[in-house]
Amino acid sequence: MRHPKLLATILMMAAFAALAAQPVATGRGGAVATISEPASRAALEILNAGGNAVDAAVAAAAVLGVTDPFSCGIGGGGFMLIYSARDKRVIALDHRETAPGYFTPGVFQQDGKPMDWSAAVPNGIAVGVPGTVRGWHEALTRYGSMPFSKVLAPAIRVASHGFAVTPNFNRIATLNEAKFARFSSTSRLYLRDGKALAVGERFSNPDLAATYRLLARGGVKAFYEGPLAADIVRAVNTPPASGDTSVLGGQMTLADLKDYEARLRQPIRSTYRGYEVYGMPTPSSGGIAIAEALNILENFDLSALPRAQAEHLYLEASRLAFADRNAYVADSEFVDVPRDGLLSKDYARERARLIDPKATHGKVAQGDPYRYQDDQSVPLRPQPLLAAEPMHTTHLAVSDREGNVVAYTFTIEDWGGSGIVVPGRGFLLNNEMTDFDFSGPHPNVPEAGKRPRSSMSPTIVLQDGKPAFTLGSPGGSTIITTVLQTLVNHVDLGMSLADAVAAPRLSQRNGDKTQVETLTGFPGSQQARALATYGHQWNETDQIGAANAIRFNRDGTVTAVSEPLRHGGGSALVQQPRK
Repeated sequence: MRHPKLLATILMMAAFAALAAQPVATGRGGAVATISEPASRAALEILNAGGNAVDAAVAAAAVLGVTDPFSCGIGGGGFMLIYSARDKRVIALDHRETAPGYFTPGVFQQDGKPMDWSAAVPNGIAVGVPGTVRGWHEALTRYGSMPFSKVLAPAIRVASHGFAVTPNFNRIATLNEAKFARFSSTSRLYLRDGKALAVGERFSNPDLAATYRLLARGGVKAFYEGPLAADIVRAVNTPPASGDTSVLGGQMTLADLKDYEARLRQPIRSTYRGYEVYGMPTPSSGGIAIAEALNILENFDLSALPRAQAEHLYLEASRLAFADRNAYVADSEFVDVPRDGLLSKDYARERARLIDPKATHGKVAQGDPYRYQDDQSVPLRPQPLLAAEPMHTTHLAVSDREGNVVAYTFTIEDWGGSGIVVPGRGFLLNNEMTDFDFSGPHPNVPEAGKRPRSSMSPTIVLQDGKPAFTLGSPGGSTIITTVLQTLVNHVDLGMSLADAVAAPRLSQRNGDKTQVETLTGFPGSQQARALATYGHQWNETDQIGAANAIRFNRDGTVTAVSEPLRHGGGSALVQQPRK
């Protein structure tokens, strides 16, 4: 093993989580899967109190903002997919952060050159207008049954009473000690004498509890107007830098916050081997990329092939889809994305012909989806760019006994976001603006009011008009490959959804090498050796994503699935466990 210390840390995390959480649960009634035991229990509490899946999802998300604050929270944004059992349809709720009004395509350039990405992150200039609270409000108002005061109660309790620091909480804080030390408000909350809180130490966040109480009383308006909004703007424009630390402030205004709007959008719908697959539309690139890759794979009978060849085809389909995703997809309110062409089955057949079933030939160029558009006049055919995209987000899945389903991915972008805790308010601000491409021409350049391209890919899959399963993951651009591979593992390779989630992840994003995990023992395995005969080479990382999923079984039971190892292991719960 090349990374014995890393493996030991991860195994300790898994053992710690196993004391309280279980990654798979089957039973009846509602179900929830998150990466945090307190968050899953909050969702179950709301379901048992008569709330629906939307109420429970917001409750779980609010707790995750306490227990997993380096991945998500009210200082960020997200994408929520909702299956409404009453309406028998899927709704896409976009509450991605937007660029403040001062943004221009050159905002991340200095002396005509793009800023270094990592240097741009821990600054006020990286912060986008947060969308999470507006998203929660829209979800609850339109599809929920409970007010903020009820769904935020579990999170207020956890933030007030605190919890024991987990190995994963400690690990992420340790990695971010330098970033957090840049800001006085952040170091006071998350560091002790400049170091991360120790495993087992009690941590509480009374400032965040007070912020949640404010939202419980005043609703969405209390976040986007008034004293809290003023505090957010002040933290962005004049960050609470420690000592003589040099920090770039932004130019966000109160109007930027007051004018923020969530968007209800038509989801991406595709079909795959008898299933209907629903994903997020732009500014997510996930729904389109996953649909295109599945359309390509439909040209091959994966279930009849040896596993290594099926996985080779999965990798090559992902490569082709990423070449197109990198080149064409951005916020379609600002650019003409060739959506219909990218989703065309005919276009997928054309792309599939480029795959050599016996060998990989490395990077590929983007195709020309415009020829499959009704309107073929779109002029922009840029070269594909693959900008840095951090891997630190969270996903949760919830269902209720009425058949409603929520797949929700939300984030503050990098671990710890911008690193700026709003003084006195207890939450970190995002660095979502660094998801833009820093130079053009490209569809994803920064513009005022624009939402940066995302890879977040909450997915709901129907069969015969009813929910079959739902899944999603964190992981930056590896989100797309995680969801795609898990779906292929489950549908084509016949794995249970739990086994599909736990399987080693292979992420090919049109690079020279495929990213794989040391955690799951892939390097040097028989699986790795078999794929190497097709010419695949590996770039190792410790782990990819931390997926959560729910399977709706034919006998009327439901199976909630979370991670057994990644991110320290997750928590799956059902209302009435099978005995």
